[in-house]
Amino acid sequence: MAARLLLETGHRVVVHGRTQARADAALAAAAGADAAVIGDLSTLREMRAVAEQANRLGGFDAVIHNAATGYRESHRVETEDRLPALFATNTLAPYVLTALIGRPKRLVYLSSGMHRSARLDLHDLIWTRRSWRGAEAYAETKLHDVLIAFAVAR
Repeated sequence: MAARLLLETGHRVVVHGRTQARADAALAAAAGADAAVIGDLSTLREMRAVAEQANRLGGFDAVIHNAATGYRESHRVETEDRLPALFATNTLAPYVLTALIGRPKRLVYLSSGMHRSARLDLHDLIWTRRSWRGAEAYAETKLHDVLIAFAVAR
């Protein structure tokens, strides 16, 4: 929806898809978008690849960090980097992309109201000591996004 609204007001838009099929769907949903960057943001390798694709497209006025994973898994799902997929996609990806993509005029980090219920455990950010509770882990990642936004704003 954000892409469509931006296109309607005359902005150039680049969308993201985890796979080629999802990128094609995003391009179809945002008719008129310039391009799509493709990569599964749950891995460091593909985070870097997405940043490289974005940088090849040139500078941006804004980057909207909206990619996220939900919390319905009944157990901790690890990525190839041995991180929880939830943490990698929701927390680490916006941070890494912010660091690697040429600095736009604006950065937008989307969170959810669930960040208000998060109790940040700095001793176990990636849930290796605690029993997995998906909704709680998700809420923490949304709080991480808020903290990243405040840190970048500083």
